[in-house]
Amino acid sequence: MKISNETKVGALTTLAITLLILGFNFLKGKSLFKTGSFIYAKVVETKGIMVSNPVYVNGYQIGAVYEIEAQTKSLDTMIIAIKLNQELNIPANSIAAIVSNPLGSPKIDIAKGDSRTFLKNHDTISTMASPSMFEGMAGQLTPVVDQVKVTLHSLDTVLNNVNSIMDPYTKNNLQDVIANFNRISSSLLVSTVAIQNMLDKQNGALAKSLENVNRFTGNLANNNEKINGMLTNFESTSSNLAKADINGTVNSLRQTVERLNATVEKLDSKDGTMGKLLNDTQMYDNLAATTRSLNILMDDIRVNPKRYVSISVFGGKSKSQYLTSPLPVKDSAVNK
Repeated sequence: MKISNETKVGALTTLAITLLILGFNFLKGKSLFKTGSFIYAKVVETKGIMVSNPVYVNGYQIGAVYEIEAQTKSLDTMIIAIKLNQELNIPANSIAAIVSNPLGSPKIDIAKGDSRTFLKNHDTISTMASPSMFEGMAGQLTPVVDQVKVTLHSLDTVLNNVNSIMDPYTKNNLQDVIANFNRISSSLLVSTVAIQNMLDKQNGALAKSLENVNRFTGNLANNNEKINGMLTNFESTSSNLAKADINGTVNSLRQTVERLNATVEKLDSKDGTMGKLLNDTQMYDNLAATTRSLNILMDDIRVNPKRYVSISVFGGKSKSQYLTSPLPVKDSAVNK
C-alpha cells in the first residue's frame, strides 16, 4: 500500500506539534501525564505567582508551581498545585505563603511546623497572607512620620519662645551691650598703640631706659677712683664694727629674725588675708582667664562685627566660627 506524500507531511506535522507541546510543558515543569508528588494550597490572592515559580523550605527549593486554577467562578479562592521534586516529610502544621520579590518573580515559602505527622500526596497545606512590599514599607515609615511630627511641634514651640523673648526691650538691651563692647574695644586699641610706642626701638621708653643704663655704667667707669675710696672707707668701717659689741648685735639680730620668721609663717599660712592672697592662685587664674576671654571677645567683635550687630528673630547667626584664642598682634586693626 502506497502512502501519499500528503499523509506523510500531515503525520510529520502532527508529530512535530506534539513534540513541541511536550517540550514546552517540560520546560515549564509540567509533563503530559500528571505524575509525581503534589500538594495543594488555597489562596485568596496569587500576587503574580505563575507556573514553574519555585517553592522553598528554609531557602532550599523543594519543587515548583505546577498549575493554578480557580476553585469557583467568582474567583474567591485559587488552588495552587505544587509539584515536589521528591518525596519529602513536610510537617502537617506547616504554613505556605506567597512572597513578592520587587527584583524578580514571586515565590512560595513554606515555614515548617513541629508536628510529627506529615503531609501526604495530594494533601492541602495551610496558607498565610504575607504583607506586600509597600505595606511593609508603610509600616516602617509610620514611626518615622510620627517622630517628624513631634519634632516639628517642638521646633514650633522653640520659635514661639524665641519670638516672646526677643521683644523691643530685649533688643534695646542687646544694642546697649554691643555699644559698650565697642567702647571697650576702642580703649583697648588706644592701649595697644601706647604699648607699641613704648616698644619702639628708636623713640620708645624702653630704648630711652637702655640709653640711661649705658650712661650710668659710663659714669661708674669715670668715677672708679671715688668708688675705690668708698671701698677703703667701708673697710675701715668694718674694722670698727669688729671692735664693737658683736654678741649684743647678733642677739638683737636673732630676735629680729625670729619675729621675721613668725611673720613669714603667718604669711605662709592660709588663715590670714595676706596668706590667702600669696598662697591661693585662684585669684590670679581668674584674672588671667578673664583677660584672655576679654581679648578673644574683642578680637571676635572686631573680626566678625555682624555677628553682634545683626539680630535675627528666627535665631540666625553668622556662618563663621567663633574665635577660641586671641589673634596675633600683626592681625590687629592698628597694623592694617
